[in-house]
Amino acid sequence: MNRRWGLGLYTGVFYLYLYLPIVVLIVFSFNTDRLNLFWEGFTWRWYATLFTDARVGLATRNTLFVALTSTIISTVLGTLAALALQRYTFRLKGISEPILYIPIVIPEIVMGIGLLSLYATLKMTLGLLTITLSHIAFSIPFVALVVRARLHGFDRSIEEAAMDLGANEVTTFWRVTLPVILPGVLSGAMLAFTLSLDDFIITFFTAGPGSSTLPLLVYGMVKTHITPEINALSTIWVASVLILLLGSQALQSLQSRPARAA
Repeated sequence: MNRRWGLGLYTGVFYLYLYLPIVVLIVFSFNTDRLNLFWEGFTWRWYATLFTDARVGLATRNTLFVALTSTIISTVLGTLAALALQRYTFRLKGISEPILYIPIVIPEIVMGIGLLSLYATLKMTLGLLTITLSHIAFSIPFVALVVRARLHGFDRSIEEAAMDLGANEVTTFWRVTLPVILPGVLSGAMLAFTLSLDDFIITFFTAGPGSSTLPLLVYGMVKTHITPEINALSTIWVASVLILLLGSQALQSLQSRPARAA
């Protein structure tokens, strides 16, 4: 009984420590005091201000463009990479997988500096294109890792059965393989989308004039002081990412179920 009580207390303190700053941030996004030092009263003013702020609108459009574009491309490339690593034997396969996962384990600042040096060498103008290319580069390994986890439980006999019935490789992939691994593909896509939405460090090194994203905008706004408008923007951001993470978690739970032939 004492052990259970102690575990419950530890868990409660852990979650309080983890989420109390977020709760305070959300509460103060409704504060009437612009200095945001003390609670004075409740207002929706700062949320209304956000929707009329041109900087926020531009940063939101840039963020969604980069996130959607990089997610689509990295999902396709990551899925193909996972299929190749899981199913085929080729020269240099032994080092292909470690190299693919390097962006996951190295610090983001190292990758950001490396990408900036690459773009400078290629004389590329920094902007939405360089941000998008950078997000694709660090998202592919995450997608490949999730899709490979799905492929580990894949029964290839259903593909062989489809081919025995006359389907070619392309038809088999679209009608049999893809539907079975789709939960893993969607989980990888949602993970890539969430990572792109939240990324600051790599975006900071690869962004140019007029290509500010929401994380960069928030960073610029907090240089002076934290206002309720920043809290409101952060609250919307936290809620959006939470919804995406819950969706990703739901898809990963589907991924753990045994694959069944359609």
